[in-house]
Amino acid sequence: SYMGKKVASIKKSFKGACLKAELKNVSPHTLRHTAATWAAQNGATIFDIAGILGQSVVQITERYAKHQPEHLRSAVWSILRKRSPVGK
Repeated sequence: SYMGKKVASIKKSFKGACLKAELKNVSPHTLRHTAATWAAQNGATIFDIAGILGQSVVQITERYAKHQPEHLRSAVWSILRKRSPVGK
């Protein structure tokens, strides 16, 4: 609803909101992708993002894990900490 009235057309309402916000070439999917990207960048887990979007962890990992550099950094450091010095 909007201002106490039922929204007649989601497409028309979304288009009107985009015009008012001066957004071009935006779809609901664009907003969904942006929200998931921001969540990943701000440290949300892949599991949480998958839950919010209703997608599998594999799908979310393929698309959004690249936006979590800290996640990848911790994996690299865990490997480096397990290395034993050469010759010992």
